[in-house]
Amino acid sequence: MDTNIATLKPKVLASGDGLKLQSGPGRDLIFKVTGEDTGGAFDYFVVQVTPRGGPPLHVHYKQEETLHVLKGRYKVQIGDEIYTLEEGGFAYMPSNIPHAFLNLTDEPGEVIVVYTPGGGHQFYEEFGPIARMGPPDPKVVGPIFEKYDMKLLGPPLTQD
Repeated sequence: MDTNIATLKPKVLASGDGLKLQSGPGRDLIFKVTGEDTGGAFDYFVVQVTPRGGPPLHVHYKQEETLHVLKGRYKVQIGDEIYTLEEGGFAYMPSNIPHAFLNLTDEPGEVIVVYTPGGGHQFYEEFGPIARMGPPDPKVVGPIFEKYDMKLLGPPLTQD
C-alpha cells in the first residue's frame, strides 16, 4: 500500500458515475474508487445484481470484503453459515473464508461492496467479458481467480 497520502486526490462523482465494469450476466459494477485512487487501501463499488443471481462460491486469500444491501433480499454464505440480509443489511467476509451471495427476489438488486486492500477492479476487467458470455467454464475462469489471489470453489448459491 502506498502510504504517501499527499499524492492521493479527492474524487467526487454523481450518481451512476464511476468505472463501469461487468461481472456475470446482470451483474454490472460501478467502481466509485479503486485501489489506484486510494493508494491501494480499498475499492468501493456498487453491484447491480440480476434477479436470482449472485457470484459463485469463492475465497479471497488477501482481500477482506464487505456487502451492504441497498436493494433486494439476499442469501449469504460465509464459511459454513447461511444468513439472510434484507435492505440495509450488512456482512463482513474476512479473507480466507469462502463466501457467496444470492439475490432471492424476482427484481434487480443492488449492493455496495468494499474490498481491502484495493485493486479488485483488475480482476473484473479480465473476468467480466468472459462471464458475460454465459455460465463461465471453471477451467477457463479458475486461473483468472488464482491470478488475483482468489479461488473458485463452487457454483452460485441456490434458493434452497
